[in-house]
Formats: sequence, C-alpha cells, structure tokens
Amino acid sequence: MKIDVLTIFPEFFREVFDFGIVRRARLAEIVAINVHDLREFTTGKHRMTDDRPFGGGDGMVFKPEPIFNAIEQLLGTTEREKYAPKTRVVLLTPQGRPLKQSLAKDFATEADHLILICGRYEGVDERVSEALVTDEISIGDYVLSGGEPAAIVLVDAIVRLLPNALGSETSAENDSFSNGLLDFPHYTQPRDFRGMPVPEVLLSGNHAEIEKWRRAKALEKTQKVRKDLIIKGE
Repeated sequence: MKIDVLTIFPEFFREVFDFGIVRRARLAEIVAINVHDLREFTTGKHRMTDDRPFGGGDGMVFKPEPIFNAIEQLLGTTEREKYAPKTRVVLLTPQGRPLKQSLAKDFATEADHLILICGRYEGVDERVSEALVTDEISIGDYVLSGGEPAAIVLVDAIVRLLPNALGSETSAENDSFSNGLLDFPHYTQPRDFRGMPVPEVLLSGNHAEIEKWRRAKALEKTQKVRKDLIIKGE
C-alpha cells in the first residue's frame, strides 16, 4: 500500500511512523508512507494555503488551489472518475463518517493508494470535497486543531490490518470491535501477583473452555462499557 499525507506541518510526522508495527511494515515494504508539505503546491511568493471565508465569520479556510495541485501531481488528474482503481482520497474532518474497525478493514483490503488531507482552521473549501475527495473520515465526536493526529490514527488502524503486518495472522481477528465486541481480558506471568491470581481456566490447557471463557468475558466487558455495541448487534 502507498499512503501520501498532505499537511502544512510535515514536521508533525517526522518520527511518528518510525515505531512499532508501522515501522516494521515500512521496513518490510508492506506500506510506503510519504508526507508532503502542502505549501509546496502553492503559487505566489507568500505560499498561502488559506484565506478568509466568503460570507464572513471567524477563522480561515484552506484554499482549493494547493490541494487540487497536489492531487493532480500525485494522481495525474483532478477528475475523481479517472482515479486509478483502489485509490482513495480521504479528508480528515469532524464532519466525516466515524472511523470504525470495519472501515479500517475496508481501506486495508480494498485500497492500495491513500491520499490523506489534513484539514485545519475552520475547514477546507467545499469544492475540494465536491470534486476530489472519495471519503470524509472523523475519528470521534470532538474537534482537534488539525487533521494530523487523525491521520496518524487512521494510518495505524489500517496498516496493522495489512497482510503480514502483524506477527500472527489471527491477531487482528481477535481485536476489540473485530467481532462486534470488546476484547477479552489478557494475563501473563506471574501467575499470582499481589494476591491476584490468573483465572484457573487459562492454566487448564482446555482450549474449548478457554474460548468459552473468553467469549463470556468479552460479552461481560462489552455489556458493562459499551452496551451500544450489543444493541446494534441484536
């Protein structure tokens, strides 16, 4: 997979992709991540990426020209219907579709080139969404100063689902939300820590009973913390 990130703060990403699963995936050439300074696609000596909104109001709005120029350079076209197959142009915005595990899986399996546009200020000129963007994504019902943190979250959620990115093929299958529930509890050494023992079933070697226990605990945790997930699944 190839991921291009458009931002006015490329330094925000200077080291963030050099750790953990994303780093291993990059070294294994499972994913290539390129960060682009949106100012490089501006015209004029002041390299302006934003301006006052028409109609008045607070704040500034990202101008369309730099983003159109960037997409044209990266994809060879600004006509959405002419994008290469499995290419997605994603705008990170509070107005977007909520990021869920199923959506991350969709990107990981159905896309091979992602362009992430990191919004800032009061937003991005609507013509960018109308003409260029294939997906608008939000990572939660709150507002950030910019789309950079959201882009990091999206990249991490997607990359770990790419084939061979994780050490085990079943690791992602057991994650929270993958089966509609939160993850089951995990334990490791020591067997007894300060009077808190590991549940005996996990030491039994009875895999059928262990799976039954894990399923029950996942349901219990989901019922307690995210009952809405169970209601949706009914």
